[in-house]
Order: sequence, then C-alpha cells, then structure tokens
Amino acid sequence: MSVVESLAAKIPDRLKPPLRTALQVSRRLHARAMLLSPVNRFKTARFKNTSPLKLNIGCGKVRFPGWVNIDIEPGADLVLDVRKGLPFDDDSVDLIYNEHLLEHLTFEEGGEVVMQFRRCLKEGGVLRMAMPDLDYIIEKYNTDWKNQDWLSWPGYEFIRTRGRMVNVVFRWSWGHKYLYNEEDLRAQLTGAGFQRIVRCEWNKSSHSELAGLETRKDSKLIIEATKE
Repeated sequence: MSVVESLAAKIPDRLKPPLRTALQVSRRLHARAMLLSPVNRFKTARFKNTSPLKLNIGCGKVRFPGWVNIDIEPGADLVLDVRKGLPFDDDSVDLIYNEHLLEHLTFEEGGEVVMQFRRCLKEGGVLRMAMPDLDYIIEKYNTDWKNQDWLSWPGYEFIRTRGRMVNVVFRWSWGHKYLYNEEDLRAQLTGAGFQRIVRCEWNKSSHSELAGLETRKDSKLIIEATKE
C-alpha cells in the first residue's frame, strides 16, 4: 500500500465525499488559473459571446466553420492542453465534438476530460465523441484483419501479419494510451454524470449540427451524451 493509499484509508467515510468534492474544485480552479496565455484569454472572452457555442476539441487540421477549434498544436482557434481544463464557464457550451481524442489520453485523464466536457455543457447540451472501437479491432484480428481503411494508407505496407497490425494500433507512433469499447466509454460518461447516452452511426445524428462531422472511416465507436 502506498503512502497516499495508507493516508486515504484513515479518513473517516463520512468525510470522503466532501473532501473529494473539494479536491475536484481545487483542481478545476488551479487548471483554469494556469490554463490561459494572454492571447488565449483574449480569444476566449470573444468566443464566449458566440451563440450557439460549439467546441471542436482535438481538431488537428480539421477545423469546422462556426466552431471554436481547439488543439494542443499551433494553428487552432485556441491552443491549449485539454487535460489542464477548459476556459469556459459552467453551463455555457451548446455542443462539444471530438474525433480520435480520448484514446490519446490515459483512462484517468480521459475521465477528468469528460467531466470537464459535462461541466461546460448547458443543460440539454450534447457531447459527440468518435474514436476507434476496441471490440471492432479485436473482431478484425480474429477475422479479415486486412480489410481496414487505414491499412491502405501510404506508409503501412510493412504490416503483413495480424499481430503486427494490432501492435501498431496499440503501441506505434499514433500515441494511443487507452483504446475504448462501448462498455468502457459508457462507464466514463456515466461516471462524469451523463445519463442519456446513445450510440450513433458514422456521420449520422438526430442533431443536425452534429451530423456529417466524421472524417475518419476508422471512427467505429461514436457516442452522443446529453447533459440533463
């Protein structure tokens, strides 16, 4: 047992919920205090007046008109590390979208980020997440593993076996840290407080502004979660 675990075991059960809440608030305030450069602070103030306010997080080179495109790399509307928090007020955002983001974070980081998403969303706001599906990858490993879109991309000709394929998915230069299946993704979302969770088809949504956003054919796991 670690020192932290030993100390935690000595805390009376009745004190654990308020201490957990206080820790979450402290982390949130610290993240928001450390988050913004002067440039980002100016930009964020301007974006807060946008209606509807829509965030495309982890956008890479895919930037949607009318959305605030956020990425850790230069060139986005806001350049920041989402693991350090989001500079938007509670209950202020209408829509949040990300494609191939969560699998680049550890499971613990992913949980914190999903809680940030829910914090920022208005009541009735919707989060749409698209990513690879671990169950699909395992199915492909056991069947027709060569029949995957990304294997046709230039630079992947060296993959000649199913073992090489699955190791590239998990460990190669993409920076994946945790691949989700539907069960794990739902667990993250319910843990953050989402209750209305729906699995969606590629590029289809009952919300018009969330339809047609996917750009990656290997986005096999697509979930929408509504804040209630």
